[in-house]
Amino acid sequence: MKTEEFYGDTVDEAIEIGLSKFGLEIDGVEIEIINMQTNGFLGLIGKKQAKVKLTVTENPEEDIRRFLNKVFNAMNLKVNMEIKVKENSIYVEIKGPNIGVLIGRRGQTLDSLQYLTSIAYNKNNEKYKRVYLNAENYREKREETLTRLATKMARKVKKEKRTVVLEPMNRYERRIIHASLQGDSYIKTYSEGEEPYRKVVISVNN
Repeated sequence: MKTEEFYGDTVDEAIEIGLSKFGLEIDGVEIEIINMQTNGFLGLIGKKQAKVKLTVTENPEEDIRRFLNKVFNAMNLKVNMEIKVKENSIYVEIKGPNIGVLIGRRGQTLDSLQYLTSIAYNKNNEKYKRVYLNAENYREKREETLTRLATKMARKVKKEKRTVVLEPMNRYERRIIHASLQGDSYIKTYSEGEEPYRKVVISVNN
């Protein structure tokens, strides 16, 4: 668990400084008051600040829910979340109306939110966990679409004996294409280019 000490003119101020740094609410930490503030003689001599120790409580489900609720409230989205924690991974299934806004074009908004959620969670927790966001089963539907695309393009490559370059995809989607065609000995796949414009290339395996 992440622990840090903070100072302030009062105990409340020291706690607020710590919460602000961690980006958490008060129910996300354990608080130990090390020193109360002292005013000293005439408010000057011997004056000491308050000192507190904040320890981030490890509750993956609540941490993720708290962060995402802030995001969804800012986006004015009403959603339901089902969060499952499995060893080193956290899976979040999101459902609700107007969910297309959250998914974005080809899942780009969902991917960005997944990335931000991972950063927000792991910055305050010593044990890294991978975060996966899904919305209305978008990931499964996208995987089916990419698998069909891979099969279709592979047939085209074998028929026309020429290389096909797919549109830019993220690492997760490229992995689906590679995995879909790895059992086909007549073709080969590889990725080229730099992120975020990296593409899958499908060609005849000479």
